[in-house]
Amino acid sequence: MVKIRLKRAGFKKNPIYRIVVLNSTTKRGALPKAQLGFYNPKTKEMKLDKAAALEWIKNGAQPTTTVAYLIKNCNDQGQLVYNKKTEEKLSKKAKAKKEAEEKAKAEAAAAPAAEEEAKAE
Repeated sequence: MVKIRLKRAGFKKNPIYRIVVLNSTTKRGALPKAQLGFYNPKTKEMKLDKAAALEWIKNGAQPTTTVAYLIKNCNDQGQLVYNKKTEEKLSKKAKAKKEAEEKAKAEAAAAPAAEEEAKAE
């Protein structure tokens, strides 16, 4: 079975991966059938030949889960479209305080609307 997977390159604690097409029984460092691009996880930089990757998949190559994620989240130029998480990590007290502030704002916004309704009746 032919697989599209990552081949590690780079230095110690500074990995760079090549996206390659290999037979599933060969070792990670073996000579690939095709090299489709590279991926640097530290800088989130990627260059991928998406058309060639999709062609290999159409012909029966199985991408690994990481490579499938990279193919799915790259644009037509082969660059990774990375969306940073906007979720804030807060303590329980900070979460409770933030929720109380949001509730107070919602009540303050609802109060003028309720007054207008009362006047209209």
